[in-house]
Amino acid sequence: MDVAKMELALQRYQDAVAALDAARTDLEAEAAAALRPSDATPEDWARVSELTGWSEQELRRLVTAADTLDLR
Repeated sequence: MDVAKMELALQRYQDAVAALDAARTDLEAEAAAALRPSDATPEDWARVSELTGWSEQELRRLVTAADTLDLR
């Protein structure tokens, strides 16, 4: 068994998980920011939903959570 290769693979995996978590946090913040303005149109909601694959209900929860946490 090559432990060094396994340790390297583990480190790469952990780095990828951290990068994915950071990217999701960024995407959530950007989506919430795009939908927060009172002038966000139904088309804006539809476009963000299309881009992210998240339902309108998921996006509403995200915006509500962002408002609660003040993620701007």
